[in-house]
Amino acid sequence: MEQKTKIHERIFLALVMLFFYLPILYVVLFSFNSSKSLSTFTGFSLQWYEKMFANRTIMESIGYTVSCAVIATVVSTIVGTVTAIGMSKSRKVLREAINQVNNLPMLNPDIVTAIGFMLFFTSLRIKTGFTTMVLAHIAFCIPYVILSVMPKLRTLDPNLAEAALDLGCTPLQALWKVIIPQIRPGIISGALVAFSMSFDDFVISLFTTGPGVSNISIYVYASVKRINPTINALSALIVYVITAVLIIVNVVPMIKERKKNKNGN
Repeated sequence: MEQKTKIHERIFLALVMLFFYLPILYVVLFSFNSSKSLSTFTGFSLQWYEKMFANRTIMESIGYTVSCAVIATVVSTIVGTVTAIGMSKSRKVLREAINQVNNLPMLNPDIVTAIGFMLFFTSLRIKTGFTTMVLAHIAFCIPYVILSVMPKLRTLDPNLAEAALDLGCTPLQALWKVIIPQIRPGIISGALVAFSMSFDDFVISLFTTGPGVSNISIYVYASVKRINPTINALSALIVYVITAVLIIVNVVPMIKERKKNKNGN
């Protein structure tokens, strides 16, 4: 009976994995298709990748997406980390109030947040474009960084910073040399979440961008109604980049850990 249960669990797990990863494999496979068909694989070809890199609009959308994601990640990681550290040293009432406000952007539907940003920029008569899109991305990425950093701060000894100050560190040195190294995993995970949220965003980007400025999501949405195999190549390229980043993030710490263990032995 127990063995049958295990078999059923494995089958269920296999079906779930297929459900999640089969569409991705399908897109990657047909990005190498020699014809425009999205249902029949007629032969191996790199023509759609060549056309993608030759398409100026696609290259511009990639540039806008990456630039926006990098800027939003750097700024939101710095602001979110500093805010989380400040919250950890604040009174409980203030900390809980900030936590509740911090949760609002994550609980709100994207469409509500997007309309809010659009009305905010319109009321201030700010011309929408790349800058407004970046500002919106920074705003909705900060809560995710705070949420990732706070659990690491709760595990720290509350007297750690004071001990560093007593030993001669300035407040900035105590922050940089003592607190930051201890919460680095939380900062890295927050930065990765911020980057993925910004890179993948569609609704908020659509409402806060201006004419001539579109990221990958907006470009794909505008092209999805017609057969365009370069979209498969673009999607596959994103899969390659994300896979490489995940491998680096997971493999590099393992290599460092092994080196530490060897040096320790």
